[in-house]
Amino acid sequence: MLRLQRIHTADRALYDFMERLLVASFPAEEYRALDQLRQYADTREAFHCNVILGEDDTPIGLFNYWDFGTFCYGEHFAIDPARRNGGQGKRALEELCRRVHPRPIVLEVEMPVEEMAQRRIGFYERQGFTLWDKPYQQPPYKPGDDFLPMRLMAYGNIDPETAFDTVCSCIHREVYGVTSAPVPNN
Repeated sequence: MLRLQRIHTADRALYDFMERLLVASFPAEEYRALDQLRQYADTREAFHCNVILGEDDTPIGLFNYWDFGTFCYGEHFAIDPARRNGGQGKRALEELCRRVHPRPIVLEVEMPVEEMAQRRIGFYERQGFTLWDKPYQQPPYKPGDDFLPMRLMAYGNIDPETAFDTVCSCIHREVYGVTSAPVPNN
């Protein structure tokens, strides 16, 4: 059975796996400085740094999320490339949804322009997520980087018309340390 296990930096082998997979799976502008990530993993109660463990307790992926009480924000999700296309991503997402139920889950996705972004959005939609059709700007993780145009997707009982501004403000403030974002032009 697949499961998510919360980890800290003291869980050296699992943490190293998570960090390597994060760096290999995301462009540098889409994750925070690694020393800050380590600090968050060890000190931020709302931040859940997780490895995904396969049937034989071998790490196969990562799923880092924030629990804000009224909703959860999925910050990073990746499956080891050698283990992709075997259903583990679907099962990991189902496990997260089960774990945080009844709280909704919100996540950021790249603009649906490139084929790979469209495929990711399709994957989340097949798992019951809905693409919010409102412009969204992901704040920079690192000084000097730019805001990135993205979209939000959500799973569960959350209305984008009434929750969008509150969700964006919470994510920007708690995850990125930003109190305001530029007006999107996309």
